[in-house]
Parts: sequence; structure tokens; C-alpha cells
Amino acid sequence: MPLDNIAKRAEAYKPKERVTYKMIKEYIEAKYGFKVHTAYIAEVKKSLGLPMYDAPNAVEELKQPRKHPTAEKVEAIKDALKHFEVI
Repeated sequence: MPLDNIAKRAEAYKPKERVTYKMIKEYIEAKYGFKVHTAYIAEVKKSLGLPMYDAPNAVEELKQPRKHPTAEKVEAIKDALKHFEVI
């Protein structure tokens, strides 16, 4: 088997780069020109049924009521998740 074929097959099995909230936020800011909070990204991911990681510094009770993202921000977050092939 030629080495080129082995390299191509190995590339197919290579794990994808882990997409971070920072990457998502940077993509949205560059494309749409506004910032989104990480809580908004988490809310959209949760609504889509995507896996969530345990937050070691999560609190049980919030100091202030949580605001929800606007429809525009939800669509931007979904677009970023599609861009990074999360959904």
C-alpha cells in the first residue's frame, strides 16, 4: 500500500480540533460585528441537545437573573456551530 494512501486514511481518523467558546465568540464578532456571552452559547447548545461539559466553577444560585439571547444572537451562534461542524 503506497504511503500516500496510508496518510490519507490516517487523516480521516484524526480527531477533530476541539471547538472552544473563545473560537465561537471570535467567529461571531468577526462575521457579525457583535459579541456574545458564553452563557448564551451554552444556552443555545443546551437547547440543541449538544453535550455540555461540567463547569467546575458553576454556582447553584445566580446573583442576578439570567438574560436570554436575542433571536439574532441565537442565529449567529447556530451559524458558528455549523461553521465549526458542531451541528
